[in-house]
Amino acid sequence: AAARGEHITIIFINNAIYGMTGGQMAPTSLPGQITQTSPYGRDVNTQGYPVRICELLSTLDAPYYIERVAVNSVKNVNAAGKAIKKAFQNQVDGKGFSLVEVISACPTNWGMTPQKALKWIETDMIPYYPLGAYRDKDVKGGENG
Repeated sequence: AAARGEHITIIFINNAIYGMTGGQMAPTSLPGQITQTSPYGRDVNTQGYPVRICELLSTLDAPYYIERVAVNSVKNVNAAGKAIKKAFQNQVDGKGFSLVEVISACPTNWGMTPQKALKWIETDMIPYYPLGAYRDKDVKGGENG
């Protein structure tokens, strides 16, 4: 769909874990991150590196809008709302493929308090998954982020 520029919107929730199935390692789990299936932490030598979906999809020519946001602070929640609204408006307007990746917490499967999980997003996830627009064809120069 992304390679063809289909007129759809994807909201991709990245909490670095498969949280709804018990906390297994996900393609986005961070190096060293402990999960049910990586009890010693994700080893990049045997399990590979995490997938950076925005960076990956922004190498394609067809996507219209790709942005990564987070929901760990009021400021970031507001930015996430704007990005999601823009993505759906692009779909309504027939502009093409849009994806918004939302960095989100999973305190239960991370084994943290909600407060610590929000901080972990700031200190660990955002440095690995930088926030921002990776493609926005509405903005001059926004072809490649």
